[in-house]
Amino acid sequence: MDRELSASARQAQKRKRIWQIGIAVALVAAAVFGFRSLITPTIERATLRTALVEEGPVVATITASGTVVPEHELVITSPIQARIEQVVHNTGEQVQPGDQILLLDKAYTQLAYDKLKDEQEQSRHKTVQLNLNLEKKLNSLASQLEIKRMRVKSLQAQLEDEQYLLRIGGGTQESVKQAELNLKIAQQELAQIERDMVTERQLLKADEQELRYTLAMQSRSIEELERKMQQAEVRATQPGVITWVKNEIGSIVNTGDIIARLADLSSYKVQATISDAFAEQLSPGGSATIRINDTDLKGTIASIKPTVENGTVTFFVALDEKAHQLLRPSLRVDVYVSTAASHNTLRVKNGPYFRNTSKPQVFVLQNGELVRRAAKIGVSNVDFVELESGVQPGEEVVISDMTEYQHVEKIKVK
Repeated sequence: MDRELSASARQAQKRKRIWQIGIAVALVAAAVFGFRSLITPTIERATLRTALVEEGPVVATITASGTVVPEHELVITSPIQARIEQVVHNTGEQVQPGDQILLLDKAYTQLAYDKLKDEQEQSRHKTVQLNLNLEKKLNSLASQLEIKRMRVKSLQAQLEDEQYLLRIGGGTQESVKQAELNLKIAQQELAQIERDMVTERQLLKADEQELRYTLAMQSRSIEELERKMQQAEVRATQPGVITWVKNEIGSIVNTGDIIARLADLSSYKVQATISDAFAEQLSPGGSATIRINDTDLKGTIASIKPTVENGTVTFFVALDEKAHQLLRPSLRVDVYVSTAASHNTLRVKNGPYFRNTSKPQVFVLQNGELVRRAAKIGVSNVDFVELESGVQPGEEVVISDMTEYQHVEKIKVK
């Protein structure tokens, strides 16, 4: 026969069940947290690069490669086709105006010069010959003219005689007509000689004008050759340093070939190249930054070459500090051309994370964990990245590569 349990027994059983349930719940929770700890990834703190979020400007840039070149460089070309006889000053040497750099062989040009002088002398003799020939022709025509004048006077007298005889009945009408015809022929011949004399004088004037032109051209050619022969003693026209010289003694150079470069090393500019894909973002007057080691020099785009060569565009940057002590000829530098700017924004130092991430997110370090947050990334440059949302000033953001953790919500930091 069953007996009803006492109240104290029932209370004891109830407490026992509560304890059992509590222990089971604790075990399940421990198992859950333990499993979670097993699947949550961890990362070594030493492998992380982080940066603090701060306020400040961010200027977006595109990167170009540049070379420091003298702001003013004189290119010296060969004035004549010649052979290099002597190199007086070599690359790197300082020269002053009038200092000889190269000596070119002038023998071939001297022959051309002598030939021109002879041709000019021939032209002068031709002028004298023309005057003598004209004088001879004019003398001959003047003699003929005088004879024709006397002939005309004689024929006029004959005509008058025939007319008189006709009036008194001693002549005929045919004789009068013949006399008139002879007089007209003589007058025409006289007029022709007078016209010939005028024509000869005009021909002489035209020939003399042509010879003057020829002499003037020959004089200019002679002066040009004289100047070229003087330039064959290649001399500096301004103070500077020889940055390059053609020092192959005995080699032949043609007219217009570059034989030396003379630079003023007191001021510099930067010649930069960039892919033609960025050509539309370049404009004269645009801002640019030149980085030499850890030093930044400000500048402005002075000019852009209109042609594209091998897929690149060349432009020149005028520096604010043209004579900075770090500037050297042919020094390779990085050029950052400004394209956009955000002022007084949240920014963080640039790093591999922002170059490799494909999502608008960041990892923030807090309480020993990296927490993934959605963040809007704005403009950037080689130094800073703008974060338009998702972070607060003073927070620590990961900037090292996190490609393999892109889909993880949290990461433990050891």
